[in-house]
Amino acid sequence: MKLQELLAKTGWKLVTKLDDKEITGVVISDMLSDVMTNAKPGELWLTVQTHKNTISAANLVDISAIVVTHGKEIPADTVALANRFRVNIISCELATFELVRKLVGLGIGA
Repeated sequence: MKLQELLAKTGWKLVTKLDDKEITGVVISDMLSDVMTNAKPGELWLTVQTHKNTISAANLVDISAIVVTHGKEIPADTVALANRFRVNIISCELATFELVRKLVGLGIGA
């Protein structure tokens, strides 16, 4: 599934310009070092982290999108950096656990 299709099915908010990447799986972590060493290209990264360093980690691994859970506000400087490096950021009001249930229901990460 591609990001645009996921957004259409869920109504989650894309806060950056869309770079419509294929979703290959899911990684869940709030530790950047964990994502940099364990994530795989194309995965959705579920996190509550919103600072600029997340963009570097996502770019390094070629994450499909960072999905910020719990409706956390994403700073403008993080969004600007993400747009510069073509890193997608999606904002979601759901708690991480509920978000995972929704993704599994859509056949992602199952």
